[in-house]
Amino acid sequence: MKQFNHPWVKTVAEAKEIQEKLRNKVITQDCLGEVRYIAGTDVGFKNNYTITQSAVAVLSFPELELVETAISQIPTTFPYIPGYLSFREIPAILQAMEKLQTIPDLILCDGQGLAHPRRFGLACHLGVLIDIPTIGVAKSLFIGKHETLPQKKGSWKPLIDQDETIGIVLRSRTNVKPIYVSVGHKISLPTAIEYTMKCLGKYRLPETTRLADRLSRKI
Repeated sequence: MKQFNHPWVKTVAEAKEIQEKLRNKVITQDCLGEVRYIAGTDVGFKNNYTITQSAVAVLSFPELELVETAISQIPTTFPYIPGYLSFREIPAILQAMEKLQTIPDLILCDGQGLAHPRRFGLACHLGVLIDIPTIGVAKSLFIGKHETLPQKKGSWKPLIDQDETIGIVLRSRTNVKPIYVSVGHKISLPTAIEYTMKCLGKYRLPETTRLADRLSRKI
């Protein structure tokens, strides 16, 4: 798996500088071939947040059958600061991905993509680093506004920030809180929406994210 490296910094100023530099590398057009394997990533914390535990679940596509999983634990080295989640979580995600025998063609990340103040959320950051198409699928709204969302599963509305469409708010299950989908890297928003919807099952989170979320909390 190709991997682009940069220093994992300790300060917000250094992190912001890296985001500003790397955001120009984000590709918002479809650069993915046949998708046979699709992965989900998530991160949990242990021992009073001193240990970061990352999980990756790889599923076959379109069957969404679990093919492989990997878990990694490392010391937490960056504080929780909104807008800089990738510096806290990606080092553990990369370590988990290095354990995989099955390289995914597309990754759904538990976090924001372009729906980020500097248009460089965790999904963008991970995609640029490993050169794999990524989608941000977040559980909560970070920035942006949207119109009232119908309660029916599959309903969605554009997520707007400063007159720019930065993603969508998607009702992944009828009468349940929505999720927030945005481009990560090497994929367009319409295609990101399509794949996210194809990964939905009977739960709020896509199957990729749901399985990774469960693994990230595993003791």
